[in-house]
Amino acid sequence: MLPIIAIVGRPNVGKSTLFNRLTKTRDAIVDDMPGLTRDRQYGIAKIVAQNFIVIDTGGIGSEDNTAIAELTTKQTMVAMQEAQAIIFLVDARTGIVSSDINIAKIVRKLNKPIYLAVNKVDGLDAKFAVTLFYELGLGEVYPIAAEQGFGVEALVTKILADLTIDKISVTEIVSDQSTIKIAFVGRPNVGKSTLLNKILGAERVLVYDAPGTTRDSIYVNFERLRQNYTLIDTAGIRRRGKIDEAVEKFSVVKAMQAIAEAHVVVILLDAKENITEQDLRLLGFILDAGKALVIAVNKWDGLPETQRDKIRSELERRLDFINFAKIYFISALHGTGVGNLFNAIDKAYKSATLTVGTPEVTRILIAAVDAYPPPMVHGRRIKLRYAHMGGQNPPTFIVHGNQTSKVPDSYKRYLEHYYLKVLRLSGTPVRVEFKTSHNPYKTTR
Repeated sequence: MLPIIAIVGRPNVGKSTLFNRLTKTRDAIVDDMPGLTRDRQYGIAKIVAQNFIVIDTGGIGSEDNTAIAELTTKQTMVAMQEAQAIIFLVDARTGIVSSDINIAKIVRKLNKPIYLAVNKVDGLDAKFAVTLFYELGLGEVYPIAAEQGFGVEALVTKILADLTIDKISVTEIVSDQSTIKIAFVGRPNVGKSTLLNKILGAERVLVYDAPGTTRDSIYVNFERLRQNYTLIDTAGIRRRGKIDEAVEKFSVVKAMQAIAEAHVVVILLDAKENITEQDLRLLGFILDAGKALVIAVNKWDGLPETQRDKIRSELERRLDFINFAKIYFISALHGTGVGNLFNAIDKAYKSATLTVGTPEVTRILIAAVDAYPPPMVHGRRIKLRYAHMGGQNPPTFIVHGNQTSKVPDSYKRYLEHYYLKVLRLSGTPVRVEFKTSHNPYKTTR
């Protein structure tokens, strides 16, 4: 199970900036207007090869609309209950205010590790800036600058080191490199459990239940055609505001943990409903995690052809940003198309764990550049010289050259798509990263 860290504090202290820094995304909207974040936001982050879940929260404190402030505080309380550790963020430039004191009283009662981080110390004497905040009585104080990244890695490394396996009560499942872990995720009532039962019942293989690492998660290990699998069944991701918080509060965390642990993620969509914002949000989590993906549209049996055409058109329009994943139309109840899923899962796993030698990676890069050269920057052509493989699941290619920091996102997407096409990868995203070659004569006249 991944460690969970919540970021809390009053409005406009930099919580969303820190969230974006940790997740290396721009998922959280950042602005100088206080109280911009109201709902809690989840992301997968990685520091020093350690994955963890980080939760951004709305500010606890003053807001013009009392009703909204109450809802924001409630969301923040849920996030703190979910988390194993809490970063309490304060502002070095404004000092301690009454809201900070009130929040300190709240977090002190949680009986959880609290890390007091003093943000916006850039341009200040860090040691002097944090001295005042010892008055909050929360122990050690950590100076950081979330926007510039100062002190952030050291803080999170300290938190993860403190969150040992024993402290967060983790029961690891079998870790076998030859076992393909498959997470089944989706909204409630899309047929995840029905699909798992159909898979297990049809194969008549050795099956045993392993206890889940989180509440309501079920890990089932089984063998199919001499290949070992671990199926991870998760609770449905419900729409907020439609159910009780006590039921909903673990669902997103559980799905993200399953996604992070899996080699391949199967997301189930309901053919009888249009694709929802919750489906797209979950797909966003999967993309951020870089996981191999199979899309299964369930309850396909019995639909008239006109409705099927409409569904295909809608999926093609709304899922155009996922150019690597194939869509399969199935009926978990009757077993129609279920056998095709494992062919897709095996291909996705094989693609995600592919190993390619440096000469081949470089050859593909040169062919891509010859077909469509990178743009000019200030009259100089960006030169991409060679590439090598930097990781698997997802396949990551490191491209070396000059002025690589100025390569536009559109050209990066072009290279990713080119590698996908040439290597014939299926069901997995590809990531391309750039490194600028060092010029030994840069300072020589």
